[in-house]
Amino acid sequence: MKYLVIGSGGREHAIAWRLINDGSASEVFVAPGNGGIHPSYRVAIQPDDFNGLYKFCIDKKIDMVIVGPEVPLVNGIADFFHEKKIPCFGPSQKAAMIEGSKLFAKHIMEKYNVPTAGHWDFTGTIQINDFVKKQKSFPLVIKLDGLAAGKGVIVAQNRDEALEFIDENVKPDSKVFAEEFLDGEEASVLGISDGFTVLPLIAAQDHKRVFDGDKGPNTGGMGAYAPAPVVTPERLKYIKEKVLQPVIDGMRKDGIPFKGILYAGVMIGKDWIKVLEFNARFGDPETQVILPLLDVKLGDLLDAAVNEKLSSFDLRFKKSHAITVVVAAGGYPGSYAKGKMISGLEKISEPVIVFHAGTDTVSGNTVTNGGRVLNVTSTGSNLMEARNHVYACIGNIAFEGSFFRQDIGYRALTGQN
Repeated sequence: MKYLVIGSGGREHAIAWRLINDGSASEVFVAPGNGGIHPSYRVAIQPDDFNGLYKFCIDKKIDMVIVGPEVPLVNGIADFFHEKKIPCFGPSQKAAMIEGSKLFAKHIMEKYNVPTAGHWDFTGTIQINDFVKKQKSFPLVIKLDGLAAGKGVIVAQNRDEALEFIDENVKPDSKVFAEEFLDGEEASVLGISDGFTVLPLIAAQDHKRVFDGDKGPNTGGMGAYAPAPVVTPERLKYIKEKVLQPVIDGMRKDGIPFKGILYAGVMIGKDWIKVLEFNARFGDPETQVILPLLDVKLGDLLDAAVNEKLSSFDLRFKKSHAITVVVAAGGYPGSYAKGKMISGLEKISEPVIVFHAGTDTVSGNTVTNGGRVLNVTSTGSNLMEARNHVYACIGNIAFEGSFFRQDIGYRALTGQN
């Protein structure tokens, strides 16, 4: 099988790595890829150039396209390839709106009785400013409706924080909503669906805050680990039956069947589970810890989803643990420089693997090309072993301004789940 993976981040590097290393693929191309992809398999075509990608698929006789990021999905890339008769893993444009519009997702949840936080909808700044000024209960969650690369949300601790976020991010015509604050433990449960059956993958937990102790602003994710102990087998069963399956069944009934990854970001309390949001694709950096634990061929799993054969698929995971730690550029998640030379990658050896995210290759050298630059990843018989592997060698990797969190996985290791 020949695959084309769409995207340029750590998630796409991990997908390509898995397809090659588990024997799923003879060749895996990545468009546009990054500095971790061999130059002969990097494709200099952007994810929004559908026709260019199609011509490449025809030229290279690609058997399946796998879409990593949310933007091309929301823009209809899966529909495009479906019309061209090229198998594509990822939901249709209409189905991807479960991530493209948080309000659409809320309405789906409410329609099909999926447990979620209460919310109040607004358009523009005047209405929500008035609402916030009258609020007496904080923290308060405020979310922009559309795609925001993981940064369109604030958990405002007080009125001033909420008003500042609105002033900086909400435009006069923006759709925005406030949501009740849920105090619990967050986890990511990704389900793979063929439109009828949905199979939960092993649960993961990521660390969204930029600094140790979950301090500082939200990011796209500073690290992750799996399995997440807060998602017990009983809770995973509940999430499958009360969250994932009702959404899959409901969307099919509504004429928008969902094929692909339905990613539920959930908050777990002592005796409750509620959905914070849905994504329509593999998570990043969750993919980097889920795929190393997969105990079946990734290609077989994706093929079963595309061809509506998941009901008979035996999905298995290794009885191991995985962790990934993001090495970020100085200034992230704010402004940061690019083009910084990266050293020390040659000092990394098994069981640690480095998935490249924001990197490029210039004159044979690997340089920074994004905010989240590298995902230093390992597996182990337990989480502490996997963590020790990563932190024993991550200091060998360096570039000007680089930093990483020192405490990824601390909640599971200290029993704070």
